[in-house]
Amino acid sequence: MSQPDHVQDATAASEPDLSCGAHLATRRQGYVHHGIYIGDGKVIHYAGFSRRFSRGPVEIVSIDEFVAGFGFEVIFHPFAKFRGAEVVHRAASRLGEHNYRLLTNNCEHFCVWCLFGRGRSEQVQACIRNPAHGMVVIVTLVACALSSQSHFVSPLPLN
Repeated sequence: MSQPDHVQDATAASEPDLSCGAHLATRRQGYVHHGIYIGDGKVIHYAGFSRRFSRGPVEIVSIDEFVAGFGFEVIFHPFAKFRGAEVVHRAASRLGEHNYRLLTNNCEHFCVWCLFGRGRSEQVQACIRNPAHGMVVIVTLVACALSSQSHFVSPLPLN
């Protein structure tokens, strides 16, 4: 359902090249953070643990704040149920929501819901399929929280 056809590195891309409703991803320590580009240099994302080790709401941020100094990629979904302005509308309909759950309602679930109408997280599925990988992710996240550092490039793949 939510498997992307391909991923394009957009680190050097200018914002005008991004289309509204684009699914963006940026690597963090132990995970990949996801958001929906809404135009004018803005992204709607589920803040979750993206800036600190406490749950944040669905919010609008600048693209610079979203990437937090790291690059981003555009994830293409050629079979998405919704596109463009409709994806943006769906994302905006959840602004202010404060029900973040790491395993069942995270930033990736949010973006996939905006595109397909049903939330899913490949990152969570990868941890379930491979418990050793899941333990590495958990240890990495805990170590990050304990060291009060939250933004590092992660070696984990996007998909």
